Amino acid sequence: MSVPPPAFPGSPTFQLFSWHTCLLGILSCLVMMFLISPAAASGSLGLMLLLLGFIHLRSAASSWGYISQALIFHQVRKYLLLLDIRKDHVKFWRPQILLMVANPRGGVAAHQVHQPPQERGPLCAGARGDRGPGRTALVADGRLTWRFSSPPPTDTLPSDPIQAHYNFWLSLVDKLNIKAFVDLTLSPSVRQGTQHLLRITGLGGMKPNTLVLGFYDRCVPEDYFLQDPAFSQARENDEFGVDLAALQAHFPPVRGPEQPRALSPAEYVAIISDAVKMHKNVCLARYFHLLEKEPPSTPSAKRRPEGRYIDVWPLNLLRPSAPTYVDICSLFLLQMACILTMVSSWRAARLRIFLCVESGDVGWVCKEEKLRELLTKLRIKATIKMVAWDRVAALQGQQPPLGGDSGPPAEAPEQAGEAFLHAAPFRVTGEYLASVNRLLQEQGGQAAVRFLYLPRPPADTAQYERYLEQLELLTTGLGPTLLIHGLTPVTCTEL
Repeated sequence: MSVPPPAFPGSPTFQLFSWHTCLLGILSCLVMMFLISPAAASGSLGLMLLLLGFIHLRSAASSWGYISQALIFHQVRKYLLLLDIRKDHVKFWRPQILLMVANPRGGVAAHQVHQPPQERGPLCAGARGDRGPGRTALVADGRLTWRFSSPPPTDTLPSDPIQAHYNFWLSLVDKLNIKAFVDLTLSPSVRQGTQHLLRITGLGGMKPNTLVLGFYDRCVPEDYFLQDPAFSQARENDEFGVDLAALQAHFPPVRGPEQPRALSPAEYVAIISDAVKMHKNVCLARYFHLLEKEPPSTPSAKRRPEGRYIDVWPLNLLRPSAPTYVDICSLFLLQMACILTMVSSWRAARLRIFLCVESGDVGWVCKEEKLRELLTKLRIKATIKMVAWDRVAALQGQQPPLGGDSGPPAEAPEQAGEAFLHAAPFRVTGEYLASVNRLLQEQGGQAAVRFLYLPRPPADTAQYERYLEQLELLTTGLGPTLLIHGLTPVTCTEL
């Protein structure tokens, strides 16, 4: 519940005043100005606008408050209340991302990879309390969140322990030059903290719909606070009273090569499974610290004859017997890659979509035509490349059956079929995954980033570590890679 702000105690009141009479007075004054002297009226209005712009951009900080903050709050509150999630439609979908990083010291470079069009939706960026693996890119405006590891019981503390940390996060947002809210939460584990953020972050219709995590691998994070000029050539104090030394000391150092992680592989996969159960899209980013510093749209990049590519593999490579390329996850994959091509620094990159076919498949031409027709309807400019799948399919066909059965029995109930579906990705062998990895490297020599299909985590928690091992084998040495599992319909071909 909210109430309108009270008037200033010293302001006069008039019995006949209303917004109608106020608007009538403004319009009357403007009309009289132009009737007396059109040139002087135009010049004075132009000068007033220039002065307002100059004051807005160059005004110094003050302690007596800003009327603009009250006006902005009023407008934002009014329109946020008009966002009704019950009126949501696929045509109005926007990516609203909750980005989880282990430590801001290791995630600064990923934050600055690219900045897509702001109308695409907000980013909710977060930092986990563990010292886990890779980082991903910061996209558009959003919300920054942080989770403390091993928090003390609040009933033994005199006050909320996280209140003192807001100014440090606000200063970090300023130095990163990003548009973001700051939201802090307290939880006993990384998994519970992520659940809290997925459930409660965002406002109304602006809640996160996509979770982005760094990949759980053996890469040692780098301390970008020591490399970024924003953290080495900053002012002594910012407007929040936080100096550079205090900001550097506030965030813990990055994990060393011999230090253990605070997040186990099973807990990492459990976070992915929780997000899927909450009907959130999931993206895992690997090797993004290797993403070239020079974006593809720079003049030197444009002069390269070979160019740079964004590769999309819409096939579930851990379950290649899937019946179709065009499912919700594949379409989400295409949408995310298309959004990346709309970013100004990536417009020179070309989009490639790979179709895996076998030599005995007589319907590959029909598949290509259907995919091309779909891309035309979705207005996605991409090149379709056909890839011979025989060598990999042979290895996939030789895999040993799980538990001695070749599949669920014909008389198995629906529950057994669902269990087989979740277990299917774990029937692949290491030899098959190594062959798929070689194929990805051979076909994507000039790829700047790859988009791969992320299978759903298994229902059996005992298979979590095996699931993560297979993802690691699949993506080893590929360079910047996004594994994506999409649950949200993001395309519509109907008027």
